[in-house]
Formats: sequence, structure tokens, C-alpha cells
Amino acid sequence: MKSKILIIGACGQIGSELTFKLRELYGAENVIASDISYSNLDIVNSGIFEIVDAQNYASVKVCVEKYKIDTVYLMAAILSATGEKYPMKAWDLNMESLFHVLNLARAKFIKKVFWPSSIAVFGTTTPKEYTPQYTIMEPSTVYGITKQVGERWCEYYHKKYGVDVRSLRYPGIISWKTLPGGGTTDYAVEIYHKAITDGFYDCFLTKDTELPMMFMDDAIKATVDIMTANKDAVKIRSSYNLAAISFTPKELAESIKRKIPDFRITYNPDYRQDIANSWPKSINDSYARQDWKWKHQFNLEDITKEMLTQLNKKYSTSLNNSK
Repeated sequence: MKSKILIIGACGQIGSELTFKLRELYGAENVIASDISYSNLDIVNSGIFEIVDAQNYASVKVCVEKYKIDTVYLMAAILSATGEKYPMKAWDLNMESLFHVLNLARAKFIKKVFWPSSIAVFGTTTPKEYTPQYTIMEPSTVYGITKQVGERWCEYYHKKYGVDVRSLRYPGIISWKTLPGGGTTDYAVEIYHKAITDGFYDCFLTKDTELPMMFMDDAIKATVDIMTANKDAVKIRSSYNLAAISFTPKELAESIKRKIPDFRITYNPDYRQDIANSWPKSINDSYARQDWKWKHQFNLEDITKEMLTQLNKKYSTSLNNSK
């Protein structure tokens, strides 16, 4: 009998691509996508879709019972940059949604939960290089605070109530399929779009700001890998460090210039620079690689090649359709 899966926040950057992957693996009839609006018609039209308010326990519970859900992926969140503009909204959404899902699992309505954490749990006092799994965490953003607190609750619910909750500390995610969602690492997506449409990008971080990054395909692979791993192999129930590569805006721009020689970039740091400065430069994810055999596949050159190839196709199609 196949799992019945609910994805909350399925219209977002990671949620949308995760939805397509899980439908490919488990069948569209077994993967219910949900969000607070019909904002992503590709998701809405590709299978079963429900309007679910992640902040409303009854809304989530009704959907879980209606489809006999056993696994929930809670992808709804307000991200770092947006969270600094609306701190209480970020706190309320990020925390209430997690408690609703954890409590449904505690009450045995569902069997397994995935909840994403982030490198935002770290802060200025955290070691910057090869940041270890277990280290000091003093996040300076609302988003980071919600993720750190969430990690503690996930571990608590696992130890206290036996909830099978699994989590990853995502680095910056790069994807050509969906637009950025208000994160500090969004420059690494925007830059590819601007390279094609304008041949120029004005970066909101300094040229030497090194951050951990990952191609979306690797992020989805890691998510599927940890959720399909044997229960005993998942030894960390707060959240696993996850890594692929690290680079700076300057290094990324140079990678693009090897494909688009006339590409230009300027640097005008804004409020997001302070957020980036509080995060690690590189991540030690040895526990993930050891416990459930995590392994990334895409390096910077792979990412640039794929991003420019796919976005060129996307913009060419849009141009042709507008004629």
C-alpha cells in the first residue's frame, strides 16, 4: 500500500518541485498538494489540490482525514528577508504550522513528518568554516529563531511522543523552475535570470560574501533520501546539516561570464548583507553522509550550465508565445 502524502505549502519554491517529484515516485493520486491560494497553476492542474491554511489546525486536520494522509511535508514558511519585514507574521506562520502538524502526528492521525530547517539557525558566534552539526547557535533573524526553536520542538516530540519527524538544514537553493521566495540567498537565482534578460545584475551582497548553496535537484534528492531512509538510520531528530558547495557572488558571476562573456555585475549591499554575514560560509554535513548516505551531484559549473540552458528555453518560449 502506497503512502498518502500531503504537501503543505506546495506552491512555493521547494514545495512545487517536491510535489512533482513525489507524484512521479508515488503517483499523482497519492500526493495531495495544498496551499492558501491557487497561485501555481502547474501544481493545481497536475493532480489533487486543496486550499489548506497551515495556521489553522482544523483546516489541516480536515484534509488529513479526508485523504487518509500518513505523511506530511510542511513546506509553508516566511523566509529570512521577508521575515525581517514582517517579524510577527513570520513567527506565527512558521511556529503555528509546525505545532499543528506535530500534534496531528502525536495524536496518530499521521505517521511521518518532514519539516525543513535552515542554515539560518546559525549566527555570528557560530564557526563560519565547515560549520559542525553540533555547535553554538545564536540566530539573529526571526526566520532563524523560528527554525532553531522548531528544531528543539521536533526533537522533543520525537523523544517524548515518538513522533517520526525528519528535518534538513537547507542551504541556499538554486532553481530555474520557480522564482525566489524572499530569501537572502535569492541573488543566486536572480542573477541567472538577469544575465539572460538584461546582461547585467546589481547584487545586494558584496562580491566576497561566501554562502553554502545547493541546486534544487540535490535538495529534492536529499529530502526524498531522508524520508525513505530506514527509521533507525535517522539518528538526528532536530535537523541534519546539509551541504553541497559554497561560493561568492564574484565566483558565480565569473561562472556565468564563461558562458556569457558580456555579462556585467555591480555590488550594492542592502539589509540582506547583515543577514548573510551571520550565516556560515561552509557546512560540515558528515552526519547526513554517514547516517543515510547523502551525496550531492551538482557543482557550480553544473549549476550554471543547467540554469542558463533551461532559462534560455523558458524565455524563448515566453517570447514566442507573446508574438
